[in-house]
Amino acid sequence: MRIREGDPLEIYTSNDGEVIFKKYSPINELSEGASQAAEVISKLGGAPVLIFDRDHVVACAGAMKKEFIERRLSPALEELLEHRKAFVYNGEATLFPIEGISRAALAAAPIISSGDITGAVVFLAPDSSSRGTDLHLTLVQAAAMFLGKQIED
Repeated sequence: MRIREGDPLEIYTSNDGEVIFKKYSPINELSEGASQAAEVISKLGGAPVLIFDRDHVVACAGAMKKEFIERRLSPALEELLEHRKAFVYNGEATLFPIEGISRAALAAAPIISSGDITGAVVFLAPDSSSRGTDLHLTLVQAAAMFLGKQIED
């Protein structure tokens, strides 16, 4: 279930009296703003953009949303986030950010809010020969910082 110690949870009750626990996602609270940020940087960077919370894709621009929305992040992206590192593809190490989909990332940056990792912003490679640029890295970092600040406010 990917619930870690200290993760915030939402607690609901059903009409049948059942207690339902749902992992809280601050990025989901900003879904409209996250979608708008994805649209803008996708246009500026000329490649598809995905915005993740800690578990799955919450916003997508420049690609078929049905293909990506609600897909889980890969263990490789999880590890990158745990180390609080940004990534840009330079032809060496490849990052596949989505579990079960072999589309590589051009650039990725963690969304950090109040010192906690809350998600990631990722440029997807449009084809296998694409490389990440400084522009891709700068755009994902700027979007990640913006979303982190929005969560704090």
